[in-house]
Amino acid sequence: MNVHKISRCFVHQSKRFGSLYTQVKGEKVLRTPHFNKGTAFTLRERQALGIHGLLPPVVSTPEVQEERIMRNMAHQSNDLDRYVQLMDLQDRNEKLFYRVLCDHLEEMMPIIYTPTVGLACQRYGFIFRRPRGLFITIHDKGHIEDILASWPTSNVKAIVVTDGERILGLGDLGCYGMGIPVGKLALYTAIAGVEPSSCLPVVLDVGTNNQTLLDDPLYIGIQENRHTGQDYDDLVEEFMTAAVKRYGQECLIQFEDFANHNAFRFLEKYRNRYCVFNDDIQGTASVAVAGILASLRITGGKLSDNSFLFQGAGEASLGIADLLVEALQEEGLPLEEARSKINLMDRKGLITKGRKAGGVTEHKSRYACERADMTDILEVVKTVKPTALIGAAAVGGVFTQDIIETMGTLNKSPIIFALSNPTSKAECTAEEAYKHTQGRCVFASGSPFNPVTLPDGKILYPGQGNNSYIFPGVALGTILFGIRHISDEIFLEAAKMCAGLVTQEHLNEGRVYPPLAEVREVSVKIAARVGEYGFEKGVAGLYPRPSDLESFIRQRMYDYNYEDFNPHFYDWPKTS
Repeated sequence: MNVHKISRCFVHQSKRFGSLYTQVKGEKVLRTPHFNKGTAFTLRERQALGIHGLLPPVVSTPEVQEERIMRNMAHQSNDLDRYVQLMDLQDRNEKLFYRVLCDHLEEMMPIIYTPTVGLACQRYGFIFRRPRGLFITIHDKGHIEDILASWPTSNVKAIVVTDGERILGLGDLGCYGMGIPVGKLALYTAIAGVEPSSCLPVVLDVGTNNQTLLDDPLYIGIQENRHTGQDYDDLVEEFMTAAVKRYGQECLIQFEDFANHNAFRFLEKYRNRYCVFNDDIQGTASVAVAGILASLRITGGKLSDNSFLFQGAGEASLGIADLLVEALQEEGLPLEEARSKINLMDRKGLITKGRKAGGVTEHKSRYACERADMTDILEVVKTVKPTALIGAAAVGGVFTQDIIETMGTLNKSPIIFALSNPTSKAECTAEEAYKHTQGRCVFASGSPFNPVTLPDGKILYPGQGNNSYIFPGVALGTILFGIRHISDEIFLEAAKMCAGLVTQEHLNEGRVYPPLAEVREVSVKIAARVGEYGFEKGVAGLYPRPSDLESFIRQRMYDYNYEDFNPHFYDWPKTS
């Protein structure tokens, strides 16, 4: 029998009944990440579990173990090596892994997720140690139920699934994209406290069109060109059906890093059938809108006083645009007037009605404007005169000095969001944005940038529009309160909550998001708002409604403190 499976069942039993940890003993305890405490096992625990002598004699506190990990991390020469070390720790000692993440979130986030995770995905085949999810291939059609049954737990509450076709701004990485679901779900636990055993990372390997991987004899995925069309759609449909059949209608399924042409249609196809969302579309939109709403407290005025220009017209840009339209309508604007506040550019230029270059798809067409065709972004900025410039097309350095200076000329406090990941794909750096606007711009980015010191000595802290402000809290609220379908309204509520947590002190420092160190608290607040919204709209499945939503949430969040493995001895009463 699978030791991992035993341990999960037994941990649940022990929490309910205080049962003894006797089903797994000996060396298997040290090889089961959920059980293993390493040198933190006490002498009595070691004796009771049959591991005395298998560990060095010292009994360490969790704090000492954490310090040892942090010192080892500091000795690594680069962030990829630090990423590998963290993954090894997760495979070895789950509780300690999450302790390190939670206690050092600002330091660990760029390692466990963007930007380092992009490099980790590119080299996934070289750093692969131990499988952390399910690899389902196009050749497994008809057998996906059997593959899901191979996963050692049946109490899965959250799945993150990708087909690896559009990993961050890096393109098609095939099954190397597994690093993304693994990283996302690690953040589910570290940031929102979702139980690790309830999370399942999945890659749908349908091949790759990345010629480098196709020619690489060490590539660990299917070395075929991508399967498309009905064959591909049937695989996704079978996966969705099998996942819900095994884990229930309330199981949350997050689509991640699908290419544009699939991302929108899968979201539309499944959003009213299952509990799904697409973080690239909805999560990115929510965090961007949160930053814009917070920016209004610096720039002044209402949202409807602004106009927006997007460099990019893919799933991120369209998702942000759609959510902005919803926010503008909530402010009182009619639909078409709200859409007229938004202009988008793709690789063929400004999205206009009847554009000669074509390429105006259905999703883009609702933002097509009545202007002359233009391909130069500087010309577009001078013509459209936006108050906010948003980059989400992974074209590194596209916001040139001329463009940034023009934004500064047009606006007292221009909003400039360079949201593309990883750092190499950012449209501009924080330093460039501040320098070319004399420190007047409101800046946010997708990847982290260091604080910038202005000529007058003032220090500005660039906001990082990281989706982790949004998706963990939305997921936690959805899971705990039984939300069956996740609407765009939920993401707008999450954005408003996140923006509302930005203090005046944060704004004075140039931040439009709370510091990342506070992101766990942000997740609790967002989860509570999701629950509140669910009960208000009658879409929450939990009954009865908890009297204190935040208290209800906190009591159910994952605890990274070690379990007590000491046997619970007791005596029978003496008989006469």
